Amino acid sequence: MSPESQLAALPGFALPPEAIEVLPDAAAYRTCLLQRIREATRRIVIVALYLQEDEAGQEVLDALYQAKAARPGLQVVVVVDWFRARRGLLGAGRQPGNAAWYQAQRQLRGLDVVIHGVPVQTRELFGVLHLKGSIIDDCVLYTGASLNNVYLHRFERYRLDRYHLFHSQALADAMVGLVQQLLQHTATPRLDLPAAPSSRRLRGDIRRLRARLRRMAYAAPAPVPGEGLRVVPLLGVGRGNPLNRAVCALLAVARTRIVISTPYFNPPRVVMREIDQALERGVELELIVGDRTANDFYIAPGEPFSASGALPYLYEDNLRAFVQRRQAAIASGQLQVRIWNDPGHTFHAKGVWVDQRYCLLTGNNLNPRGFSLDLENGLLIDDPAGQWLAPRDAELQGIRRHAPKIESPAELGEKTEHPKEVRKFLRRLRYSRLEPLIKRVL
Repeated sequence: MSPESQLAALPGFALPPEAIEVLPDAAAYRTCLLQRIREATRRIVIVALYLQEDEAGQEVLDALYQAKAARPGLQVVVVVDWFRARRGLLGAGRQPGNAAWYQAQRQLRGLDVVIHGVPVQTRELFGVLHLKGSIIDDCVLYTGASLNNVYLHRFERYRLDRYHLFHSQALADAMVGLVQQLLQHTATPRLDLPAAPSSRRLRGDIRRLRARLRRMAYAAPAPVPGEGLRVVPLLGVGRGNPLNRAVCALLAVARTRIVISTPYFNPPRVVMREIDQALERGVELELIVGDRTANDFYIAPGEPFSASGALPYLYEDNLRAFVQRRQAAIASGQLQVRIWNDPGHTFHAKGVWVDQRYCLLTGNNLNPRGFSLDLENGLLIDDPAGQWLAPRDAELQGIRRHAPKIESPAELGEKTEHPKEVRKFLRRLRYSRLEPLIKRVL
């Protein structure tokens, strides 16, 4: 099947263009989320990597409990990654994790705000819950953001993501349906109740859950010729999954322009191959990548170093090597590389825009980990008549606001300029021959 036929055959939901709103920033997302929670009458299903115990997380959890108290029949379910909820922050030493906070809040309030943990693999290193999307009544609020102070711009600092609101009962029902399938499994215990099973006890259930996930998909109608704008929900876990295939097909059908945004530049081989083939066809390519200082793993000079602090430099080295091999395309203007940097803030916007037709929203980092280990999803907007171009272009302009183009690889600096601890760590990594393996799990 050709890439064009593959995309055309994807099940999805016909929507009028006015049913899709773009929220401009993290503050607007927080306002919208809290307002929707307060106004919910039937169901709230929130899915995110984590709900953090901090001021913004407390604000969200307070809103959920207040909504439940006001309307006892309201369904309130939160789904987060199992392992992430049961450990503390990286580099912060031993901590009880967010699960202890969930349990304390439930004991204090005595209301049924249900919080489930989903383990995607037997160890966090080899896969996490990276599903996105909150369903509130008949709306879907889709973003790659998790729920904490920075993602919700609770104080001065923000982490830029993408934020879309879909008004569609059918899409909302499909996304809730998949969550319900997920939570029927014994490997997804509640985190708000005491005496949760140990991760070791769950290992057999986790393996069976992962096998089941490979067979799961969103329930959506088959396409109808000439129906106009559609939104296609895609699920992805393991190699060669529908989301991965859709990403590759999008790059393969491009005829004029591709825009790719990712905070972590580490493309899998299949994506790199499609990028190079698109350049050979004469397609213009625009990359939007976060500066190393806009990476959430960045450690400022003078602060205690940890291994995770080397990751922004490794991603930068990947980008530098990519640009150096394609200097002719940079010089001709066919390849544009933009580096996002709003000092003091971080970058987390991910997605693919193809020609004037396709727009992929996803939490997938478009890296080997996202393509083979994590449980991912995405919403593909297929707009054959160009009915939704204005909101799409406005969002892109907003992302580009702090992302100037570079003119040469020299603007990315040199490896020799990395801090001493980073150079030492990366040198050991190369000598140990673990670099290819490490890149697979980043």
